[in-house]
Amino acid sequence: MPRMPRPFRFLADARRIGSVAELTETARRAESIGIDTLVVPDHLIEQLSPVPAMAVIAAVSDRLRVGAFVLNNDLRHPAVLAQDLASLDVLSGGRLDVAIGAGWNRPEYEAIGLPFDPTPVRQRRLAEAISVLKGCFADGPFSFSGEHYTITDYAAYPKPVQRPHPPFLIGGGGRRTLTLAAREADIVGLAPRILPNGVGDPASVTYAGTAEKIGWVREAAGERFDQLELNVYPSMTAVSLTDHPRREAEELAERLTERSGVAISADEVLEAPHLFIGSVDGFVEKFIRLREELRITSFMVGEVDELAPVVERLAGT
Repeated sequence: MPRMPRPFRFLADARRIGSVAELTETARRAESIGIDTLVVPDHLIEQLSPVPAMAVIAAVSDRLRVGAFVLNNDLRHPAVLAQDLASLDVLSGGRLDVAIGAGWNRPEYEAIGLPFDPTPVRQRRLAEAISVLKGCFADGPFSFSGEHYTITDYAAYPKPVQRPHPPFLIGGGGRRTLTLAAREADIVGLAPRILPNGVGDPASVTYAGTAEKIGWVREAAGERFDQLELNVYPSMTAVSLTDHPRREAEELAERLTERSGVAISADEVLEAPHLFIGSVDGFVEKFIRLREELRITSFMVGEVDELAPVVERLAGT
């Protein structure tokens, strides 16, 4: 018997919110069109801090899940973060997703005097933090001794509603982080790779590049691969709902090639899982194809209304 496809899940971004009234309106609008999770970025820029923003979203909504997209592990000790996150899960009645990454935006580190360690160091620290978070969420006291964190007979409270822990979303564009996600996450976030010059690699967001990353995840996950949810998000350009996708794709292909030195064609732009340019019908067809062929079912769709007609067509299917 063929496997039933996993239903679509849509995430939307509340980064531009500046007041409780705006956040309430945004959350209720998100619920009305079929958004599953309203998320807040985690950056030291002009935005709300994610933890209090998530608490408000949970308080003013009935079914929305809440999360960051994604928490920068280097900005908080994982045991302190665990208390915040478990509290959110309790207060929301079990509607929290734990989305966390190794951190990537060097200027934020430099602005506050935080060392921006080499990628392998940040990745190892993330792996340890995930162990600490899961230890805090589990029953009873636990101990952990690692390169970056040491926990001794610590009984963390509160405990989350979702057991054994809320779903973890771990994302990345490189094999090392995706291997960690395959082994530890419930939701794997597929992200672009960053080139040595600091710009995104267009080859990594194409259909072929994404398929390669999913292959790494499948290999590392083994038997648990079928239980994983795969997520993609728009990157390298803004979401564009347009009646002229070919023209915009040609212009974007030229810009990305010039900026990165890596050639990408208009056809590759249009089919790329991370490049969101298309008509309503085009997006519907593209998302269905990505689910059928690559098993991608979780889509970050930008701000709430950017792809509202697409979400309304596919939500719940």
